[in-house]
Amino acid sequence: HVQLVESGGGSVQAGGSLRLSCVASGLDSSQRYCMGWFRQAPGKEREGLAAIDSDGSTSYADSVKGRFTISRDNDKDTIYLQMDSMKPEDTGVYVCVKVPPPYCHGLVVDPWGVAGVMNRGQGTQVTVS
Repeated sequence: HVQLVESGGGSVQAGGSLRLSCVASGLDSSQRYCMGWFRQAPGKEREGLAAIDSDGSTSYADSVKGRFTISRDNDKDTIYLQMDSMKPEDTGVYVCVKVPPPYCHGLVVDPWGVAGVMNRGQGTQVTVS
């Protein structure tokens, strides 16, 4: 039973930084997997942000490219999202997800499209003012 638990959300002023963490448990160590983040803001579509595959390859949405950095520590089954130069439009609930590797890019471009193969956390609130 896979569980994903996010932490690190909070409030920050525009231009500031936050670092989110997501710890995974219940993973099958023999399997490759992709992990990433999407966010959900009131009145907006779910937006894929970033993904990182088992080999360390990454994908980013244009809206966060150059400002957000995704990384992973395989020994700790943890991924991180370093968010810099934050903007008010970055406000939302940030959700950590795990998908099979073939869906890694899809997680960023169409998170609804991979919902059927996704494990997800409860999310953490990020507010930028």
